[in-house]
Amino acid sequence: MAPDYHCSRTHCSVSTWAIGILTGMHHAMIMAGGSGTRLWPMSRGGRPKQMVPLVQGRSLLWHAAQRLDGLVPRQRQWICTGESHRSLVLEDLDGFDHDRLIGEPCPRDTVNAVALTAAVLHKVDPDAVFAVLTADHLITPQATFAACIEAGLALASESPNRMITFGIEPTYPATGFGYVELGDPIEGHEPACATIRFVEKPDEATATSYVESGRFKWNSGMFVFSAAGFLEALERFVPESAAGMAEIAAAWGTPEQHDTLARVYPTLPKVSVDYAIMEPASSDPHIQVCTVPMDVQWLDVGSWTAAGETIDVDDLGNRSFGPASHLDSSGLVTVSEDERHLIATIGCEDLVIIHTPKATLVCPKDRVQEVKTLHGQLGEEWQ
Repeated sequence: MAPDYHCSRTHCSVSTWAIGILTGMHHAMIMAGGSGTRLWPMSRGGRPKQMVPLVQGRSLLWHAAQRLDGLVPRQRQWICTGESHRSLVLEDLDGFDHDRLIGEPCPRDTVNAVALTAAVLHKVDPDAVFAVLTADHLITPQATFAACIEAGLALASESPNRMITFGIEPTYPATGFGYVELGDPIEGHEPACATIRFVEKPDEATATSYVESGRFKWNSGMFVFSAAGFLEALERFVPESAAGMAEIAAAWGTPEQHDTLARVYPTLPKVSVDYAIMEPASSDPHIQVCTVPMDVQWLDVGSWTAAGETIDVDDLGNRSFGPASHLDSSGLVTVSEDERHLIATIGCEDLVIIHTPKATLVCPKDRVQEVKTLHGQLGEEWQ
Protein backbone atom coordinates (compact mmCIF):
# COMPACT_ATOMS: atom_id res chain seq x y z
CA MET A 1 0.00 0.00 0.00
CA ALA A 2 1.09 3.57 -0.61
CA PRO A 3 1.87 5.89 2.30
CA ASP A 4 -1.19 7.66 3.70
CA TYR A 5 -0.96 10.97 1.86
CA HIS A 6 -4.32 12.20 3.15
CA CYS A 7 -4.21 14.70 5.96
CA SER A 8 -7.43 15.82 7.60
CA ARG A 9 -8.01 19.57 7.47
CA THR A 10 -8.71 19.45 11.20
CA HIS A 11 -5.16 18.28 11.89
CA CYS A 12 -2.98 20.18 9.45
CA SER A 13 -2.77 23.56 7.83
CA VAL A 14 -3.70 23.57 4.13
CA SER A 15 -2.98 26.68 2.07
CA THR A 16 -5.68 28.64 0.31
CA TRP A 17 -5.42 26.71 -2.96
CA ALA A 18 -7.41 23.90 -1.30
CA ILE A 19 -10.41 26.08 -0.58
CA GLY A 20 -13.33 25.25 -2.82
CA ILE A 21 -11.97 21.89 -4.04
CA LEU A 22 -14.54 19.20 -3.35
CA THR A 23 -13.61 15.57 -2.86
CA GLY A 24 -13.90 12.98 -5.60
CA MET A 25 -13.59 15.53 -8.36
CA HIS A 26 -11.92 15.56 -11.75
CA HIS A 27 -8.85 17.73 -12.23
CA ALA A 28 -6.50 18.52 -15.11
CA MET A 29 -2.80 19.34 -14.95
CA ILE A 30 -0.65 20.71 -17.77
CA MET A 31 2.99 19.61 -17.65
CA ALA A 32 4.98 22.67 -18.64
CA GLY A 33 8.46 21.94 -17.36
CA GLY A 34 10.31 21.04 -20.56
CA SER A 35 13.30 22.98 -21.83
CA GLY A 36 12.62 22.62 -25.57
CA THR A 37 16.27 22.70 -26.63
CA ARG A 38 15.35 21.63 -30.19
CA LEU A 39 13.68 25.01 -30.64
CA TRP A 40 16.80 26.99 -29.75
CA PRO A 41 17.54 29.89 -30.12
CA MET A 42 13.98 31.13 -29.48
CA SER A 43 13.59 28.58 -26.70
CA ARG A 44 16.13 29.45 -24.03
CA GLY A 45 16.71 28.79 -20.35
CA GLY A 46 14.82 31.91 -19.31
CA ARG A 47 11.97 31.32 -21.76
CA PRO A 48 11.47 27.65 -22.68
CA LYS A 49 9.62 26.35 -25.73
CA GLN A 50 6.16 26.29 -24.19
CA MET A 51 6.42 29.99 -23.38
CA VAL A 52 7.54 31.15 -26.83
CA PRO A 53 4.76 32.87 -28.86
CA LEU A 54 5.09 30.48 -31.80
CA VAL A 55 1.47 30.01 -32.87
CA GLN A 56 -0.72 32.92 -33.92
CA GLY A 57 1.31 35.15 -31.63
CA ARG A 58 0.50 33.06 -28.54
CA SER A 59 2.48 30.47 -26.65
CA LEU A 60 1.96 26.73 -26.80
CA LEU A 61 1.07 26.83 -23.09
CA TRP A 62 -1.63 29.42 -23.78
CA HIS A 63 -3.17 27.14 -26.41
CA ALA A 64 -2.96 24.17 -24.02
CA ALA A 65 -4.74 26.15 -21.31
CA GLN A 66 -7.54 27.06 -23.73
CA ARG A 67 -8.19 23.35 -24.28
CA LEU A 68 -9.17 23.02 -20.61
CA ASP A 69 -12.14 25.37 -20.96
CA GLY A 70 -15.30 23.35 -20.49
CA LEU A 71 -13.33 20.25 -19.51
CA VAL A 72 -12.89 20.93 -15.79
CA PRO A 73 -13.74 24.08 -13.79
CA ARG A 74 -11.05 26.74 -13.39
CA GLN A 75 -10.50 25.92 -9.72
CA ARG A 76 -9.47 22.38 -10.71
CA GLN A 77 -7.03 23.36 -13.47
CA TRP A 78 -3.34 23.05 -12.56
CA ILE A 79 0.04 23.71 -14.14
CA CYS A 80 3.27 22.01 -13.09
CA THR A 81 6.29 23.98 -14.24
CA GLY A 82 9.66 25.19 -13.04
CA GLU A 83 9.36 27.54 -10.10
CA SER A 84 11.72 29.90 -11.92
CA HIS A 85 9.11 30.25 -14.67
CA ARG A 86 6.21 31.11 -12.34
CA SER A 87 6.08 34.80 -13.25
CA LEU A 88 6.31 34.04 -16.99
CA VAL A 89 3.40 31.58 -16.78
CA LEU A 90 1.21 33.94 -14.78
CA GLU A 91 1.98 36.77 -17.19
CA ASP A 92 1.14 34.59 -20.19
CA LEU A 93 -2.06 33.17 -18.68
CA ASP A 94 -3.75 36.31 -17.42
CA GLY A 95 -6.07 35.47 -14.54
CA PHE A 96 -4.63 32.05 -13.72
CA ASP A 97 -4.52 31.54 -9.94
CA HIS A 98 -0.93 31.31 -8.71
CA ASP A 99 -2.04 28.86 -6.00
CA ARG A 100 -2.81 26.31 -8.72
CA LEU A 101 0.67 26.56 -10.18
CA ILE A 102 2.86 23.77 -8.77
CA GLY A 103 6.46 24.92 -9.01
CA GLU A 104 9.30 22.42 -9.34
CA PRO A 105 12.54 23.69 -7.76
CA CYS A 106 14.47 21.89 -10.53
CA PRO A 107 13.66 19.54 -13.43
CA ARG A 108 13.35 15.85 -12.40
CA ASP A 109 11.56 14.54 -15.50
CA THR A 110 7.91 13.69 -15.92
CA VAL A 111 7.42 10.93 -13.34
CA ASN A 112 8.15 13.39 -10.54
CA ALA A 113 6.05 16.18 -12.05
CA VAL A 114 3.09 13.80 -12.14
CA ALA A 115 3.87 12.40 -8.70
CA LEU A 116 4.11 15.88 -7.16
CA THR A 117 0.72 16.76 -8.60
CA ALA A 118 -0.76 13.48 -7.39
CA ALA A 119 0.60 14.07 -3.88
CA VAL A 120 -0.74 17.63 -3.75
CA LEU A 121 -4.19 16.63 -4.99
CA HIS A 122 -4.40 13.53 -2.81
CA LYS A 123 -3.72 15.56 0.32
CA VAL A 124 -7.00 17.47 0.00
CA ASP A 125 -8.95 15.01 -2.12
CA PRO A 126 -8.11 11.33 -1.59
CA ASP A 127 -10.47 10.38 -4.43
CA ALA A 128 -9.02 12.84 -6.95
CA VAL A 129 -8.78 11.75 -10.59
CA PHE A 130 -6.67 13.94 -12.84
CA ALA A 131 -5.72 14.28 -16.48
CA VAL A 132 -2.06 14.90 -17.31
CA LEU A 133 -1.84 17.05 -20.43
CA THR A 134 1.01 18.43 -22.50
CA ALA A 135 2.10 22.01 -23.13
CA ASP A 136 3.84 21.48 -26.47
CA HIS A 137 1.15 19.96 -28.71
CA LEU A 138 -1.48 21.49 -30.95
CA ILE A 139 -4.69 19.47 -30.99
CA THR A 140 -7.92 19.95 -32.95
CA PRO A 141 -10.86 19.66 -32.97
CA GLN A 142 -11.47 20.69 -29.38
CA ALA A 143 -14.73 18.75 -29.06
CA THR A 144 -13.08 15.43 -29.94
CA PHE A 145 -10.17 16.10 -27.60
CA ALA A 146 -12.54 16.94 -24.73
CA ALA A 147 -14.68 13.85 -25.34
CA CYS A 148 -11.61 11.59 -25.22
CA ILE A 149 -10.31 13.15 -21.98
CA GLU A 150 -13.76 12.80 -20.42
CA ALA A 151 -13.77 9.13 -21.43
CA GLY A 152 -10.41 8.68 -19.72
CA LEU A 153 -11.62 10.43 -16.57
CA ALA A 154 -14.66 8.12 -16.48
CA LEU A 155 -12.46 5.03 -16.79
CA ALA A 156 -10.18 6.07 -13.93
CA SER A 157 -13.10 7.19 -11.76
CA GLU A 158 -14.62 3.72 -12.08
CA SER A 159 -11.44 2.03 -10.82
CA PRO A 160 -8.38 3.65 -9.17
CA ASN A 161 -6.27 0.75 -10.49
CA ARG A 162 -6.72 1.94 -14.06
CA MET A 163 -4.15 4.08 -15.85
CA ILE A 164 -5.25 5.67 -19.09
CA THR A 165 -3.19 6.85 -22.02
CA PHE A 166 -4.37 8.34 -25.31
CA GLY A 167 -3.36 6.95 -28.68
CA ILE A 168 -3.07 9.15 -31.77
CA GLU A 169 -3.89 7.59 -35.13
CA PRO A 170 -0.51 7.41 -36.94
CA THR A 171 -0.39 9.15 -40.31
CA TYR A 172 3.06 7.85 -41.26
CA PRO A 173 5.68 5.46 -39.80
CA ALA A 174 7.28 7.99 -37.45
CA THR A 175 10.52 6.94 -35.77
CA GLY A 176 10.58 9.88 -33.36
CA PHE A 177 7.42 8.94 -31.45
CA GLY A 178 6.59 6.15 -29.04
CA TYR A 179 3.81 3.65 -29.86
CA VAL A 180 1.16 1.80 -27.86
CA GLU A 181 -0.25 -1.56 -28.93
CA LEU A 182 -3.99 -1.98 -28.42
CA GLY A 183 -5.64 -5.13 -27.15
CA ASP A 184 -9.29 -6.01 -26.60
CA PRO A 185 -11.97 -3.32 -26.17
CA ILE A 186 -13.02 -2.52 -22.61
CA GLU A 187 -16.65 -3.50 -22.19
CA GLY A 188 -18.88 -0.52 -21.61
CA HIS A 189 -16.12 1.92 -22.56
CA GLU A 190 -15.61 1.27 -26.27
CA PRO A 191 -13.57 2.32 -28.21
CA ALA A 192 -11.16 2.30 -25.24
CA CYS A 193 -8.95 -0.80 -25.29
CA ALA A 194 -6.61 -2.65 -23.01
CA THR A 195 -2.98 -1.69 -23.61
CA ILE A 196 -0.67 -4.56 -24.48
CA ARG A 197 2.65 -2.72 -24.47
CA PHE A 198 4.56 0.49 -25.05
CA VAL A 199 7.34 0.72 -27.65
CA GLU A 200 9.73 3.65 -27.63
CA LYS A 201 10.84 5.13 -30.99
CA PRO A 202 11.14 2.07 -33.27
CA ASP A 203 13.22 1.96 -36.45
CA GLU A 204 11.53 2.75 -39.76
CA ALA A 205 10.85 -0.86 -40.78
CA THR A 206 9.30 -1.65 -37.40
CA ALA A 207 7.27 1.56 -37.42
CA THR A 208 5.98 0.71 -40.90
CA SER A 209 4.83 -2.72 -39.71
CA TYR A 210 3.08 -1.10 -36.75
CA VAL A 211 1.17 1.35 -38.93
CA GLU A 212 0.19 -1.37 -41.41
CA SER A 213 -1.06 -3.67 -38.63
CA GLY A 214 -3.67 -1.18 -37.43
CA ARG A 215 -3.05 -2.28 -33.82
CA PHE A 216 -0.69 0.53 -32.87
CA LYS A 217 -1.20 4.21 -32.08
CA TRP A 218 1.26 6.98 -31.39
CA ASN A 219 1.77 7.55 -27.67
CA SER A 220 0.41 11.06 -27.09
CA GLY A 221 2.16 11.64 -23.75
CA MET A 222 -1.20 12.43 -22.14
CA PHE A 223 -2.67 10.36 -19.32
CA VAL A 224 -5.39 10.06 -16.70
CA PHE A 225 -4.68 8.72 -13.22
CA SER A 226 -6.34 8.31 -9.88
CA ALA A 227 -4.09 10.22 -7.47
CA ALA A 228 -4.21 7.34 -4.99
CA GLY A 229 -3.62 4.72 -7.69
CA PHE A 230 -0.66 6.60 -9.12
CA LEU A 231 0.98 6.98 -5.71
CA GLU A 232 0.56 3.27 -5.02
CA ALA A 233 2.18 2.43 -8.36
CA LEU A 234 4.97 4.91 -7.62
CA GLU A 235 5.75 3.09 -4.37
CA ARG A 236 5.91 -0.21 -6.27
CA PHE A 237 7.98 0.93 -9.24
CA VAL A 238 9.94 4.00 -8.03
CA PRO A 239 10.17 3.69 -4.24
CA GLU A 240 12.76 6.47 -3.95
CA SER A 241 10.33 8.97 -5.48
CA ALA A 242 7.46 7.60 -3.39
CA ALA A 243 9.38 8.17 -0.16
CA GLY A 244 10.31 11.69 -1.23
CA MET A 245 6.74 12.53 -2.20
CA ALA A 246 5.44 11.29 1.15
CA GLU A 247 7.81 13.70 2.90
CA ILE A 248 6.84 16.57 0.60
CA ALA A 249 3.13 15.86 1.04
CA ALA A 250 3.44 15.82 4.82
CA ALA A 251 4.93 19.33 4.72
CA TRP A 252 2.59 20.70 2.04
CA GLY A 253 0.42 23.53 3.32
CA THR A 254 2.65 24.07 6.36
CA PRO A 255 5.44 26.59 6.99
CA GLU A 256 7.91 23.81 6.05
CA GLN A 257 6.47 23.36 2.54
CA HIS A 258 9.02 25.42 0.61
CA ASP A 259 12.12 24.18 2.45
CA THR A 260 11.04 20.54 2.27
CA LEU A 261 10.32 20.73 -1.46
CA ALA A 262 13.64 22.47 -2.14
CA ARG A 263 15.56 19.88 -0.11
CA VAL A 264 13.86 16.67 -1.23
CA TYR A 265 12.86 17.23 -4.85
CA PRO A 266 16.39 17.54 -6.33
CA THR A 267 17.30 14.14 -4.84
CA LEU A 268 14.57 12.21 -6.69
CA PRO A 269 15.54 9.86 -9.55
CA LYS A 270 15.22 11.56 -12.92
CA VAL A 271 13.09 9.36 -15.21
CA SER A 272 10.07 9.69 -17.49
CA VAL A 273 6.59 8.57 -16.48
CA ASP A 274 6.50 6.28 -19.55
CA TYR A 275 9.60 4.32 -18.49
CA ALA A 276 9.03 4.45 -14.75
CA ILE A 277 5.28 3.78 -14.52
CA MET A 278 3.43 3.05 -17.77
CA GLU A 279 5.75 0.36 -19.17
CA PRO A 280 5.92 -1.78 -16.00
CA ALA A 281 2.24 -1.11 -15.24
CA SER A 282 1.21 -2.58 -18.60
CA SER A 283 2.42 -6.00 -17.43
CA ASP A 284 1.35 -5.70 -13.78
CA PRO A 285 -1.70 -7.87 -12.91
CA HIS A 286 -2.87 -5.34 -10.30
CA ILE A 287 -3.12 -2.47 -12.80
CA GLN A 288 -5.24 -2.13 -15.92
CA VAL A 289 -3.60 0.15 -18.47
CA CYS A 290 -6.10 1.43 -21.03
CA THR A 291 -5.74 3.36 -24.26
CA VAL A 292 -8.40 5.74 -25.51
CA PRO A 293 -7.97 6.29 -29.27
CA MET A 294 -7.91 10.02 -30.02
CA ASP A 295 -8.83 10.74 -33.63
CA VAL A 296 -7.59 14.32 -33.82
CA GLN A 297 -5.21 16.54 -35.73
CA TRP A 298 -2.15 16.33 -33.46
CA LEU A 299 1.09 18.22 -33.94
CA ASP A 300 4.01 17.64 -31.61
CA VAL A 301 5.88 20.94 -31.86
CA GLY A 302 9.22 19.37 -31.07
CA SER A 303 11.42 20.74 -33.85
CA TRP A 304 11.65 23.70 -36.19
CA THR A 305 10.16 21.74 -39.08
CA ALA A 306 7.16 20.85 -36.89
CA ALA A 307 6.86 24.45 -35.73
CA GLY A 308 6.98 25.51 -39.38
CA GLU A 309 3.75 23.59 -40.00
CA THR A 310 1.92 26.21 -37.93
CA ILE A 311 3.03 28.97 -40.35
CA ASP A 312 1.26 29.75 -43.63
CA VAL A 313 3.06 28.42 -46.70
CA ASP A 314 3.72 30.26 -49.98
CA ASP A 315 3.70 28.86 -53.52
CA LEU A 316 7.31 27.66 -53.23
CA GLY A 317 6.84 25.94 -49.89
CA ASN A 318 8.41 28.69 -47.80
CA ARG A 319 7.02 29.31 -44.32
CA SER A 320 8.01 32.67 -42.84
CA PHE A 321 7.15 34.23 -39.50
CA GLY A 322 8.34 37.80 -39.19
CA PRO A 323 9.96 39.94 -41.92
CA ALA A 324 11.25 37.84 -44.84
CA SER A 325 11.92 38.15 -48.55
CA HIS A 326 12.91 35.21 -50.77
CA LEU A 327 14.17 35.13 -54.36
CA ASP A 328 14.18 31.72 -56.08
CA SER A 329 14.20 30.01 -52.69
CA SER A 330 11.98 27.09 -51.73
CA GLY A 331 11.12 24.89 -48.77
CA LEU A 332 12.42 27.34 -46.17
CA VAL A 333 11.32 27.86 -42.58
CA THR A 334 12.34 31.35 -41.45
CA VAL A 335 11.52 33.08 -38.19
CA SER A 336 12.63 36.57 -37.22
CA GLU A 337 11.89 37.53 -33.63
CA ASP A 338 12.75 41.15 -34.42
CA GLU A 339 10.19 43.02 -36.53
CA ARG A 340 13.01 45.36 -37.61
CA HIS A 341 15.23 42.52 -38.86
CA LEU A 342 14.56 41.12 -42.35
CA ILE A 343 15.60 37.60 -43.34
CA ALA A 344 16.43 37.69 -47.07
CA THR A 345 17.47 34.69 -49.16
CA ILE A 346 18.49 33.97 -52.76
CA GLY A 347 18.44 30.51 -54.27
CA CYS A 348 18.23 28.63 -50.97
CA GLU A 349 16.47 25.29 -50.52
CA ASP A 350 15.18 23.36 -47.52
CA LEU A 351 16.81 25.45 -44.81
CA VAL A 352 15.73 26.55 -41.35
CA ILE A 353 16.77 30.12 -40.48
CA ILE A 354 15.88 31.43 -37.02
CA HIS A 355 16.95 34.93 -35.95
CA THR A 356 16.77 36.29 -32.41
CA PRO A 357 18.51 39.30 -30.86
CA LYS A 358 21.07 37.01 -29.22
CA ALA A 359 21.65 34.21 -31.74
CA THR A 360 20.91 33.09 -35.30
CA LEU A 361 20.45 29.47 -36.37
CA VAL A 362 20.92 28.21 -39.93
CA CYS A 363 20.64 24.50 -40.70
CA PRO A 364 19.26 22.06 -43.29
CA LYS A 365 15.70 20.95 -42.57
CA ASP A 366 16.74 17.30 -42.48
CA ARG A 367 19.14 18.00 -39.59
CA VAL A 368 16.86 19.96 -37.25
CA GLN A 369 16.95 17.16 -34.65
CA GLU A 370 20.65 17.96 -34.18
CA VAL A 371 19.81 21.39 -32.75
CA LYS A 372 19.64 19.69 -29.34
CA THR A 373 23.22 18.44 -29.81
CA LEU A 374 24.38 21.90 -30.88
CA HIS A 375 22.67 23.42 -27.86
CA GLY A 376 24.52 21.00 -25.58
CA GLN A 377 27.94 22.20 -26.75
CA LEU A 378 27.15 25.90 -26.26
CA GLY A 379 28.27 27.84 -23.24
CA GLU A 380 25.64 28.94 -20.72
CA GLU A 381 25.72 32.52 -22.00
CA TRP A 382 24.32 31.34 -25.35
CA GLN A 383 21.83 28.79 -24.03
